[in-house]
Amino acid sequence: MKVTGTELKIADFSGDVLVVGAYEDGLSPPADQLDTLIGGSITRLVEAGDITGKPNEITSILAPSGFATLRVYVIGLGKKEDLSIRRAYEAAASASVAVSAKKVEKVGFFLDDFWPSEVIEQAIAGSVVGCHGQDIYRKEKKQNPPGEIVWSSATEANLEKGSALANAINLTRSLVNRCPNDIYPATFAEEAAVVAENHDLNIEVWDKAKLTEENCGSLLAVSRASVREPRLVILRYNGGKEGEPPIALVGKGVTFDSGGLSLKPSDSMITMKCDMAGAATVLGAIKAIASWKLPVNVVALCGLVENMVSGDSYKLGDILTSRSGKTIEVLNTDAEGRLVLADVLNVALDEKPSAIVDLATLTGACVVALGTDTAGLMTNEPDWCSEVQQASLATGEKMWELPMYPEFGEQVKSQIADIKNVGDGRWGGAITAAKFLEEFVDGTPWTHIDIAGPAFAEKPKPYCSGGATGFAVRTLLELVRRQTA
Repeated sequence: MKVTGTELKIADFSGDVLVVGAYEDGLSPPADQLDTLIGGSITRLVEAGDITGKPNEITSILAPSGFATLRVYVIGLGKKEDLSIRRAYEAAASASVAVSAKKVEKVGFFLDDFWPSEVIEQAIAGSVVGCHGQDIYRKEKKQNPPGEIVWSSATEANLEKGSALANAINLTRSLVNRCPNDIYPATFAEEAAVVAENHDLNIEVWDKAKLTEENCGSLLAVSRASVREPRLVILRYNGGKEGEPPIALVGKGVTFDSGGLSLKPSDSMITMKCDMAGAATVLGAIKAIASWKLPVNVVALCGLVENMVSGDSYKLGDILTSRSGKTIEVLNTDAEGRLVLADVLNVALDEKPSAIVDLATLTGACVVALGTDTAGLMTNEPDWCSEVQQASLATGEKMWELPMYPEFGEQVKSQIADIKNVGDGRWGGAITAAKFLEEFVDGTPWTHIDIAGPAFAEKPKPYCSGGATGFAVRTLLELVRRQTA
């Protein structure tokens, strides 16, 4: 699929579909121009109340005979004064979801003539993300990306950055949507190697032998029952000054989570191919960062395992020795992601990062607390967490900070080891999981993002099909971009 720009006026555009924008307080200039060309059809629908301009409302109009375009989609943009990166991204994505329901060759986006560059770039990204779905294994696709998306009022830089961001988000979505017999530790590492080659990243892949040599006993225990051997992927992007400490992005990559001996019921296991969304998000983010050529050093680390069941499963009551030397009492083998991250966070410290962000589909407790659309933030450094939250506010990806009171840390202390892998009960489970992780960052500024809710949508949204959402790729890109300001 090509993404191109045009300087043509809307009257001169020739393609299968036109997409124009309507605000709650009036049509955008391109929509107003088109309305005149097609005999006032849009105005009549506004007067009838069929077009209100509310966010992501989509209205299809069959263009009159003789007009160069067959179909027009009018997408709601909300109130003009409330225009934001999130609003533009979701509007363009919603339009693409609708357009891609039919097979078309060329789509023109004429949403508004006066959007700032950062808004146009996000809208371009949305238009590319919206037309890709989770039906990657279907013979007959429900969504059909057009051959070409054409954007008005977009510079070459806008097109390049918007497309690069979309490709990064779609990489994350594709990895999460692919089935667990397709994406497992070794094949994920192969995908990471492709990203590294295409974007001139330094890459290390630690196999089981290397992980054993490095004493990653916590991660290795989780992987022990699987025939798929674990991997740890380290990607380095050196866009900043030589010797400048990098920002570390760490992702949980449990490519399938059965729960181990603390076996999940079938209904809870169905979507567990998505338990590697943290790692997929980190890979997508460093791809976007490298594509944008941001002048910052970044290291991305992905801990990759399957959590399965066999005669060699790690067991409740086992004592694990992590790479840091801390011992861990296992009281639930379905609290495995934190065991993986314990060793990966310790490896991240070897990079001497200025700050760390880790992402994980870590706890159902976070979904209970914040719902399916909001990620949880937990931190040892409020200023660093504030930077993460400000980046999320800029992109419109919802995140909310949870308290890290010392009392929660008391709950992960063990009577027979240094710590245990669950708290004292079900209450505050997202926070006790974060307090466990805090044990492995050695005071480095660190923020944990629990993406268990928003990483995977069981039902479609107007701007995204069901399945993987690519949540937090845009936030991580914005977070790193802000380090250059």
